[in-house]
Amino acid sequence: MDLETNSDVKGPACSPVIPVTGNSTTGELHEVVIVGTAHVSEKSIQEVTAAIGANKPDIVAVELCPARYRALTGQEGAEEVKISDLLSGGKIYFVLVQWFLAYIQKKIGSELGVKPGSEMLAAIEAARKSGARVALVDRDVGITIQRFWSAMGIVDKIRLMAAMVPVAVGSGEEYLDIDNITQEDVVSQMISEFRKVSPSAAQVLVDERDAYIARNLYQLSKEGKVLAVVGAGHRGGISKYLAHPESIPEIEDLKTKPKKRITFSKVFGAAVTLLIILTFILLILSAGSSQKILLALGIWFIVTGGLSAFGVVLARGHPLSAMTALGVAWMTTLNPLVAAGWFAGMVEAWKLKPTVSDLRALAQAESFDDMMKNRFFKVILVAAMANLGAMAGTFVGIYLIWQRMGLINPTEMMSNLMRML
Repeated sequence: MDLETNSDVKGPACSPVIPVTGNSTTGELHEVVIVGTAHVSEKSIQEVTAAIGANKPDIVAVELCPARYRALTGQEGAEEVKISDLLSGGKIYFVLVQWFLAYIQKKIGSELGVKPGSEMLAAIEAARKSGARVALVDRDVGITIQRFWSAMGIVDKIRLMAAMVPVAVGSGEEYLDIDNITQEDVVSQMISEFRKVSPSAAQVLVDERDAYIARNLYQLSKEGKVLAVVGAGHRGGISKYLAHPESIPEIEDLKTKPKKRITFSKVFGAAVTLLIILTFILLILSAGSSQKILLALGIWFIVTGGLSAFGVVLARGHPLSAMTALGVAWMTTLNPLVAAGWFAGMVEAWKLKPTVSDLRALAQAESFDDMMKNRFFKVILVAAMANLGAMAGTFVGIYLIWQRMGLINPTEMMSNLMRML
């Protein structure tokens, strides 16, 4: 079945019919019916099917992008992952966040016996049977995750992860009535709580996508009656935009990837680099002989490389990956543009050859042991642990060089700092 991509029974889940208003250059604007769903609810599946049968729309719009549709229908190929692209430029964090969100949704769905996204597939099938066209109206998930991660500061990220981890591990759970989650008051309360945890994340995941979907629905309403199947959290925002189409922002502003900006991690990395440079300048100025300089370099090589390789071993990486981390960590810690984990991860990927199917299978993991059997996760873990080891080696190496070379007494310096505080 051909699906359109708009990138460039009424029941409790149905909003009132919205007669879209505004100026149209292509003809009459038709009504839009919005069905709010819970992505892991059997009741939502039934309501979506009934709503399509009762309203007989010309177009059924679903809250999916092409990438999410392919993932739901298992159409992703088994081609090899371009791990070099993944490990560079911080993209690894976007993938991990996307996987973490999918894992939580899957976990809730498995407890309720419903596969996440089943109501979207049910809507597509009902549209096919009724002869209605289908349009994918959500923003590309990759852009959403990148904007989501970039919009949050370090405090937002910590608060969000602190709120999500207990859900992922199953601790601190409260009873959640999925069948009532689509009611307006419940949805409003949940989104309000989300905004308290991370306002920036709510802006990207909720507000921006409300506007993006509303823009697509407005354009589709020029072509016929539209029934939109969206998560209950988007129903209110989309309805407000459609009631006042002139307030919808330009869609191009919502499709761009976030611009690079100065972040805490970049500032921290620059500070560490300056500390390393200062250490070696002091060493050169105070060293009485070349032997001391060679000794300092030896300490740096052994400590940074040793701890980076140890991280790979803890991740159960291949011996060649550990040897790579040992050999390059001394150099990568001196250069903020490269990381030991990139090299170790590339070697691990060369040995394991992870594919897109491994990435998809990762969301099905039920335990840490299951994740460790996944080739994609193994590569990511090796890269992350190599980086952590190298970072730890940087501080330990600086401490040992200061101590052994008599540059500064770090113990005395720390004591003075504590007294000042």
